Amino acid sequence: MFERVLIANRGEIACRVIRTCRRLGIHTIAVYSQADRDAQHVRLADEAWPIGGPLPAESYLRIEAILDAAKKSSAQAIHPGYGFLSENTAFSRACQEAGIVFIGPDPESIEAMGSKAAAKQLMAKHAVPLVPGYDGDNQDNAFLAGEAHKVGYPLIIKPSAGGGGKGMQIVRSDAEFPEALETAQRVAKAAFGDASMLLERYIEQPRHIEFQIFGDRHGNIIHIGERECSAQRRYQKVLEETPSPFLTPDKRAAMGEAAVAAARAVNYVGAGTVEFIVGPAGDFHFMEMNTRLQVEHPVTELTHGVDLVEWQLRVAHGEPLPLAQQQVVSRGHAIEVRLYAEDPDQNFLPGSGKLQTLHLPAPSAHVRLDGGVIEGDTVTIFYDPMIAKLIVWDEDRPKALQRMREALAASEIVGPKSNIGFLERLVRHPSVVEGRIDTGYLDRHLEEFLVGDVAPSDDALFAAATAVLLHDESHVASATTDPYSPWASADAWRIGHAGKRIVALTWREQRFEVEARGHAGDYQLHHGDSDREVRGARLLDDNLSARFDGESRRVPLRSDAAHVLLHDAAGQRYSFSRTAAFAWESKDAAGGNQVIAPMPGRIVLVKAKAGDVVEHGQELLVMEAMKMELALKAPRAGTIESVNATQGEFVEADAVLVRFGD
Repeated sequence: MFERVLIANRGEIACRVIRTCRRLGIHTIAVYSQADRDAQHVRLADEAWPIGGPLPAESYLRIEAILDAAKKSSAQAIHPGYGFLSENTAFSRACQEAGIVFIGPDPESIEAMGSKAAAKQLMAKHAVPLVPGYDGDNQDNAFLAGEAHKVGYPLIIKPSAGGGGKGMQIVRSDAEFPEALETAQRVAKAAFGDASMLLERYIEQPRHIEFQIFGDRHGNIIHIGERECSAQRRYQKVLEETPSPFLTPDKRAAMGEAAVAAARAVNYVGAGTVEFIVGPAGDFHFMEMNTRLQVEHPVTELTHGVDLVEWQLRVAHGEPLPLAQQQVVSRGHAIEVRLYAEDPDQNFLPGSGKLQTLHLPAPSAHVRLDGGVIEGDTVTIFYDPMIAKLIVWDEDRPKALQRMREALAASEIVGPKSNIGFLERLVRHPSVVEGRIDTGYLDRHLEEFLVGDVAPSDDALFAAATAVLLHDESHVASATTDPYSPWASADAWRIGHAGKRIVALTWREQRFEVEARGHAGDYQLHHGDSDREVRGARLLDDNLSARFDGESRRVPLRSDAAHVLLHDAAGQRYSFSRTAAFAWESKDAAGGNQVIAPMPGRIVLVKAKAGDVVEHGQELLVMEAMKMELALKAPRAGTIESVNATQGEFVEADAVLVRFGD
């Protein structure tokens, strides 16, 4: 086995590779950008080397810098993780030439599958089912329009060199095609440096099911079951699980054989994924092959009792696969979701900032956490805003879904906004519970998964206020060594009348005041036109137990000096911030006379100029930030006074990009 391995990646996947290496007694070497000097993967590795500036192009995509670090640290092998250089033919070949083992497939395999068009042509020769379309070299726009008409609508335009859904466009008529093609080419050129496109017939309401494949240098290639990845938003996977609730044993066997055939077509070595698009009737078609480890690989590991990173290391070292196909056995059901710093109610706008609170469930036989940050770390603007992967396992799918609901309810992120509430609604939604999701379902029904502005009920406010009172009383009492001291009580007692306290809470910049009298778990609460008598209130194991107007209730809840997180009777999550009872200044709503950059990023399109008369909601600029494009629109109808940004310019957060006249 290798003695020294360099991980050419960052964040969660680097930390995950380091854990397996440490278990195997392998010395780990990390690399880091200027923005990642204090990152967790740097702290976990046995040693770490700087490789450049904060942008990926200045660091994690610099082949020469990574190879230089590998040589100086005497690394025998490089694990690329996923993303960055993991599917880069030049990097794989450069490792070979430098005498360093690339823990992944040969450059020829990466090259064969790196182009979606070439991959489809290769699969056709090996009888792997394909979707009708065009994947040729002629990329003339007029020619592509003609081919689109031949393929028929609806069809999908895909960047040939891309992945992760970037640039893909669904087109339903000849009239829509030119603009959609232009958008796809622009995004592909910026993301992959290649604007080549392929066309495919778009299968309505398809499922996305992928198979984990693995090959070694002894001619063995197997699959390790499937992963259902149909829960997607804008082609980005939101929930992954195995086994698929859709597949029958016969269909699973047929798709597994096709996946192995695809891998054999390129003499595949290492971990890879063959992705299929599956029609409602069960017909399946090759979509692409990812020549690397996938983000969702933990669900395969939990159901099959394997460590795929260990397999990668052993196969790269020349060992045969530890299992034959007939020895691969799946047990139970596993589900994965990803916790992101993003705001679902603002079109999933990526976020950044310090993680003031990061509370996640404790790992167990049923819960696994793969993360690259801890409380106090900062989610930066330079990389993907994923905070952690939350993976659960249980004996069957209903039990696994319940495990996921419990794990999400126990999770809390304070600092940048997160998608936890969105994920909680996702795993409770009937279509998910019943396994009826297709790849477009979330986009068609997104409003069903967003909370909007549903204000907390009085019951939720009274429960939160009770938690605040109990928290404050316990902390005041613990601050003195004399239990009989009057200063050990926080009940607001006054001579001649019962003391009144005001518990002030904010939720989404709305302020709520609850008047309270009483102490030690017995209170009279008042808010607006509502009153509650609370008796026997206690905080135990992240739950509030109390009698509200004589009715005993248990409320999942966490409280500290700054926040209260609770779930109401319907399972809705509410995160309250505490604020001073007598010091309140309302925040003025943002004016409608300017367009402000929501985060740092690059302006890719400017669609307006000074003097233009625009409508409310009209798109004025397109901004690229945190691996996605954001459309910045007019806050109102009016005349533009000035445009303060140019195409290609990098702007800071809160920069005024457009001003309106009076």
